[in-house]
Amino acid sequence: MSEQSAQPEYRIEDLAHHSGATVRTIRAYQDRGLLPRPERRGRSNVYGDTHLARLRQIADLLDRGYTLASIKELLEAWDAGRGLGGVLGLVAEVDRPWTDEEAARISRAELDARFGGTPDEEAVREAIELGVLERIPGRETEEYLVPSPQELAVAAELYAAGVPLSAITGHLRELRGQVEQIASRFLEFTTEHVFARYLEHRPPTDADAAEAATMVRRLRPLAQQTVDAELARAMRLFATRHLQFHLSPDGPPPEDREPRSVALPPATIRAVERLVGAENVAAFIAAAAEREVQTRTLDTLASNAAPTNKVEQVT
Repeated sequence: MSEQSAQPEYRIEDLAHHSGATVRTIRAYQDRGLLPRPERRGRSNVYGDTHLARLRQIADLLDRGYTLASIKELLEAWDAGRGLGGVLGLVAEVDRPWTDEEAARISRAELDARFGGTPDEEAVREAIELGVLERIPGRETEEYLVPSPQELAVAAELYAAGVPLSAITGHLRELRGQVEQIASRFLEFTTEHVFARYLEHRPPTDADAAEAATMVRRLRPLAQQTVDAELARAMRLFATRHLQFHLSPDGPPPEDREPRSVALPPATIRAVERLVGAENVAAFIAAAAEREVQTRTLDTLASNAAPTNKVEQVT
């Protein structure tokens, strides 16, 4: 048997079965230049292991969030002999978990017990929607994967302290939008000042991609460390002021929990949508307004304290 005949050969239906792609998808990839043309044998098209490997590579890159256009650029560079090792190493480094926390499992009975013992289908549905819980199919008893046990533990502590589940999930939605904005800003900042020089070529060379992956490993913990430090500083500042406010002789004013509508120019809404996406507009505007209020409050406190500080320095 010749070396050529020893190589696996596939019809397009067989290739679809082995790769997990559909026949229609395979043909679309061929039309877009992502997949080499098959060999023609009489009236049939014959595919080989190179086609199967390419399909699996495309699927992996799609899972990592790459578009077909960017995948085509990468594959063309690979076909031109530039290699993909460094790029795929960079992709793998960025795709790694950004926390050392390990996922856990919890049964429905354990979950109900941690939150008062009474089943709450709406709360479970919201937790699944937020990704706090993930259903594990094929189990005799209802069981969930918990990607962040710490996050679930915080929710349980807040519930035990008297916070309703609906308020907890609402707070998480708001917090998530604000944290995503922080993450986006940190990535823009590091890309501008650190990674731009490695990513100026499309796709980057193997050497540049490998160097960028090393920088990702170095900078990976910095975002969380910075947020931790700033959150601790802000909590000390505002918690002290908040306590003083509530302990004042006059007491705090009555809470206004009813949401209010505020008219904003359509151009402002569109600009925010382009920046953070339509689903995060409300959270972004609320966070921006809160930050402005806090900034002005700090400025007022500082200006009020300035004369006292000056007298103390003189005396």
